[in-house]
Amino acid sequence: MTPDTAAAPAQAAGTTDVSYLLQHTAHVLTTQMTAALAEIGMSPRAHCVLAHAAQTERTQAQLAELSDLDKTTMVVTVDQLERAGLAERVPSATDRRARIIRVTAAGAEVVAAGQEIVDRVHGNVLGALPEPERSAFVAALNRLVTGHLAVPADSPEGVQGARRPRQARQ
Repeated sequence: MTPDTAAAPAQAAGTTDVSYLLQHTAHVLTTQMTAALAEIGMSPRAHCVLAHAAQTERTQAQLAELSDLDKTTMVVTVDQLERAGLAERVPSATDRRARIIRVTAAGAEVVAAGQEIVDRVHGNVLGALPEPERSAFVAALNRLVTGHLAVPADSPEGVQGARRPRQARQ
């Protein structure tokens, strides 16, 4: 798809399809991030979990919440990180039922390499905007994700495709 064919769908006069713009941008950024992190054998999901685990001691459940992953996907991701020797599950000192995800020395190296890649991809994306628009764009996104779009809306029962807020999932 070329930039010309990626134009937003036609809308009523004077309106913009913000959903399309945000979803398309997120999709393309994800594909670029996936391709870039593949250089070090990582997926964006695995890098996200590993990077959050490297910041401070966190349980598997806390990492799932931070990474917006369901329990099953989180287990699969941590299993992959363990098999690769990048992380290990250790018992929590405060809750015998919980497991802490500890990043290994090899995992810390991968986190550092991955962060350089993430920074490069983000730099390329923001570099497509003129300098004055970059900070305004990032500031606007931050206002949305910390304000009006901070928490997903509750989905009516039976509606397919809509994600419920994590707190409402059982």
